[in-house]
Amino acid sequence: MTKECDHDCSSCSESCSERDPKSMHEKLNNLSKVKKVFAVMSGKGGVGKSAVTSMLAVLANRMGFKTAIMDADITGPSIPRAFGIKTKADASDLGIFPIKSGFGINIMSINLLLENETDPVIWRGPILAGAIKQFWTDVIWDEVDVMFIDMPPGTGDVPLTVFQSLPIDGIIVVTSPQELVAMIVSKAVKMAKELKVPVLGLVENMSYVKCPKCGEIIKIFGESKTEEVAQSFGLEVLAKIPVDPKISAASDGGTIEFFDGSFLDDLAKKIEGIIIA
Repeated sequence: MTKECDHDCSSCSESCSERDPKSMHEKLNNLSKVKKVFAVMSGKGGVGKSAVTSMLAVLANRMGFKTAIMDADITGPSIPRAFGIKTKADASDLGIFPIKSGFGINIMSINLLLENETDPVIWRGPILAGAIKQFWTDVIWDEVDVMFIDMPPGTGDVPLTVFQSLPIDGIIVVTSPQELVAMIVSKAVKMAKELKVPVLGLVENMSYVKCPKCGEIIKIFGESKTEEVAQSFGLEVLAKIPVDPKISAASDGGTIEFFDGSFLDDLAKKIEGIIIA
């Protein structure tokens, strides 16, 4: 506890012996039960965090787990588009009802509450943080085995709120091979460790291109720095995802539930082990 401490842990990121992390958790909606929660984050935007979130949820759903996605990227939501969802969420006195994807994944995003998906969300940090808490306390998630949270980029108000207010079982940090991104990833990992949130490991997106004719692997961003960053923190590189137009097409076209690829299978099995443990 610092000398200037005002005893308001909700606005503080300091590690403190007086803080009980669980005491800061928001209460889940009474009509919901969520077994495991994983956050997918990145140090910066544009590295494919939402695509990784979507594909992991699809894989967990294929494994037979009751799966949900909370789209915590309030100012840049993209999950509904990836799943082809255009229906708006309903609410009652009991709470807000998430929308189910074509294959039954429960999804909540600010775009499911806005009149038009292109309407901007021009809110300051505290209001963004409040919306995230409401996605946990007011949404009727029902019975969920695993929830994936699509985080906004960076280490600002929303990630801090998620880490402090929700019972996170682990985070997956998404990066790309460039050295600059690796430096920013270090900030995200350090934030998680400061807040005592377990880091499952790193996923490198846009890792390489595979020539469709000869099969040659081309590293378009040069030699990756991801392994080096992972080793410096004692972490594992959980997956390397190639640049594949089919992934972008599936995300843009709302058909992510039909994606075909094995690059996240090992990570999905790791998550499966945590769920059933």
